[in-house]
Amino acid sequence: MRLLALLLAVFCWAGAARAEGERAEEFDYYVMSLSWSAAWCALEGDARRDPQCDAGRGLTFVLHGLWPQYETGWPSYCRTGQRDPTRAETAAMADVMGGAGAAFYQWKKHGRCSGLSPSEYYRTARDAFGRVAIPDLFKGVSRPLTLPASVVEEAFLEANPGLSRDQVTITCKDGLIQEARICLTRDLEFRRCGTDVIRDCRLKDALLEPVR
Repeated sequence: MRLLALLLAVFCWAGAARAEGERAEEFDYYVMSLSWSAAWCALEGDARRDPQCDAGRGLTFVLHGLWPQYETGWPSYCRTGQRDPTRAETAAMADVMGGAGAAFYQWKKHGRCSGLSPSEYYRTARDAFGRVAIPDLFKGVSRPLTLPASVVEEAFLEANPGLSRDQVTITCKDGLIQEARICLTRDLEFRRCGTDVIRDCRLKDALLEPVR
């Protein structure tokens, strides 16, 4: 019985975190994901020959997405009566999201869950991005740097006095600094992240790819 109860608990948690097709607008808060552009290029973009990875763009942290979140788990690919964005609307987000393709994918998977129209969702995402100061020191990363992931978090905390440790988390993938994830209320104020979001990278020798 104890094993059965444990399995049922794991199944329910997994379902909450990975279910698809939920009703739009039913969520508790946002996670804003900021992706270190050079890491995304090394992991995925270069293989796709994505324009985000072209030399000379000078991208540091870009807006990966604004994700509706439950206190535990998250919705995705929600049912909504809203139309999909136009090409012009996705293209207009390329300056903060790296490209139009990324903007459309984020709408499809996450934006539909917000209950907003595409224009409202993109405006909200841009507003959220504008509320977080990207530390200036990252603009000068001209060569690969090996550093503790905690240093990246400290830089965000210093650049954003209203931000606290339980409101931001740094992620890594394949040894690279990958993302800074910041938790926001539906009114875009900083708030504590849920326990399933607070998963700080603990690497002491994470690699920060140079700005391209």
